[in-house]
Amino acid sequence: MLYYSYAMGICLRYARTRDEAMEAVNDGFMKVFRDVTRFDTTKYDQLTSTFRGWLKRIMIHTAIDQYRASGKHRLQQSIDDTPALQYADDHYTALDALSYDEIIELVGQLTPGYRAVFNLYVIDGYTHEEIASQLGISVGASKSNLSKARAHLKTLLFKNRHHAYAGSIG
Repeated sequence: MLYYSYAMGICLRYARTRDEAMEAVNDGFMKVFRDVTRFDTTKYDQLTSTFRGWLKRIMIHTAIDQYRASGKHRLQQSIDDTPALQYADDHYTALDALSYDEIIELVGQLTPGYRAVFNLYVIDGYTHEEIASQLGISVGASKSNLSKARAHLKTLLFKNRHHAYAGSIG
């Protein structure tokens, strides 16, 4: 139970519902228990933080695998089907002023494809190339989904009366 809430917090960022997140957490812990012998405890000074990092990576990959298996990502429009967009790869700090729960609630309102790309890029620090590889989409589609996710978050912030923050999202 020590790491359950940590793992659940990670999976909730990728899942549409709490049940989907619980399924990803359960699958992730099955992988952890199956592969725990591969985790070499003699190589690390900071065992707890290293284990948390290993667990985080497993949970992210499990949530992404679940997302891919659901086929929902195929509903996202490819960059080839959209007009040219300008992309900004800089990180924005507007969301830093909101509480964690507010951010999770807003990100949870994104479509599955936008949510996955936003989480991987902004929260987990993946590159567009890594995201494209993980989700089986093009780099351009990753950038497009991030741009659209930011635009949608901006709209949500305006709707939720967070006007001061909305100007910095997109």
